[in-house]
Amino acid sequence: MNTFEPAQVTANWGFPTDIKVGPGRLSELPEICRELGFQRPLLVTDPGVKDLPMIGEAMDALNNAGLPVALFADIRGNPNGANVDAGVEVFRSGHHDSVIAFGGGSALDAAKAIALMVGQERPIWDFEDVGDNWKRAHADGIAPCVAIPTTAGTGSEVGRASVITNDETHRKMIIFHPRMLPAAVILDPETTVGLPPQITAATGMDALSHCFEAWCAPGFHPMADGIALEGLRLIGTALPRAYDDGKDIEARTHMLAAASMGSTAFQKGLGAVHAISHPVGAIYHTHHGLTNAVMLPYVMRFNHAAIADRMGPVAQALGLVDTSFDAVFNWVLQFRERLGVPHTLADLGVDDNRADEIGRLGEIDPPAAKNPVPVKATDLESIFVQAVNGRL
Repeated sequence: MNTFEPAQVTANWGFPTDIKVGPGRLSELPEICRELGFQRPLLVTDPGVKDLPMIGEAMDALNNAGLPVALFADIRGNPNGANVDAGVEVFRSGHHDSVIAFGGGSALDAAKAIALMVGQERPIWDFEDVGDNWKRAHADGIAPCVAIPTTAGTGSEVGRASVITNDETHRKMIIFHPRMLPAAVILDPETTVGLPPQITAATGMDALSHCFEAWCAPGFHPMADGIALEGLRLIGTALPRAYDDGKDIEARTHMLAAASMGSTAFQKGLGAVHAISHPVGAIYHTHHGLTNAVMLPYVMRFNHAAIADRMGPVAQALGLVDTSFDAVFNWVLQFRERLGVPHTLADLGVDDNRADEIGRLGEIDPPAAKNPVPVKATDLESIFVQAVNGRL
């Protein structure tokens, strides 16, 4: 393992937003909030994080700095519209003026959606990331937000959207507005050292799927392509280290960076991995990152003809001598196994009884439009059934 030298993993980045990187940077939260003009922030987190010492310490620091803060943590693993509505009510009743998003991807998504909705009159579903729906929002009513991820997966801390489940339609919907991008981010690896290996693997594979699908998405976006490749390189080396030793600060830092990079890169697009994972998560309540990890090779096989010529740079980023599709495909299978990722959706408690519904919902999920091979509901249904039954 490399010797940890703080100078190597401490930095300030201005892209894609203001990002403070490095161990111990959480202590700067009150100063960051003051610089942004926060006066009464609402700290939004998830039930699994709210009782951890770092939350209490952050709230004490804010209160001691003259920034009275309240806590909202009524968020489920796949946040839904009711969670957002409840958070908006707490925000308004407490006369808050800002949001601190603190936790895993679910907390960050919910927090950003709350920040959006505190100044809106329309229902949240009117801001789905389709066309120019975002222009319907009262932009001046969106509360400013600071984001602090405690997992290295979704990269939601640098995203302009949130994934929120509509329980009535069983759809995970992407809610978008440019001003949902947090004004500042703290990537402090010390907030992630307590993650158990299985969550480290699942969230890390989420970041990998973002980078991989962004690289494979059609279209001209060389900035996203470059970020995606470097994200893959970082994940290929750092994720096994973080999985084996949760206190490896350098690996944890690299994974936080890679997660943010994956989210930045997928402005180019995603694909069928996410188009299937979203409805699977909405219906079966599976962990999003773990679902992506299971789905990835099945979608790779389906996309083979369209992505084979793009595997050379991926192989090089992963340190492979063989630059063929098969080499990258086999690396993905071995990497999943190394991290204890199940091979089938059945291992996650998913059956194929609702395969047609998964196909229909997947077809209208926005990532489907950027899959390298055009997909219809029947294609997504077929891939899903293969993933349930482990047929590669």
